[in-house]
Amino acid sequence: MTQSQRLKYSILISLVVLGIMLGLSYMQNAGMISEKLFQYIAIGVAVIVIVINGVMRRKVKP
Repeated sequence: MTQSQRLKYSILISLVVLGIMLGLSYMQNAGMISEKLFQYIAIGVAVIVIVINGVMRRKVKP
C-alpha cells in the first residue's frame, strides 16, 4: 500500500464514520435508540477505526 492509497482509504473511512454518526444521531433524536446504546455504538466504531488505521499504517511501504 502506498501513501496515496492510505490517504484515499483514510478519507473514505472518515466519510463512512461521519455517515454512521449522523445516522445514529438521527436515530437517537427519532427515539429509535437510547443514549446509552448510541454511546456504545460510537465507542465501538471508534475502536474499529483505530484498529484499521493501525493495520493500514503497518502496510505502508517506505
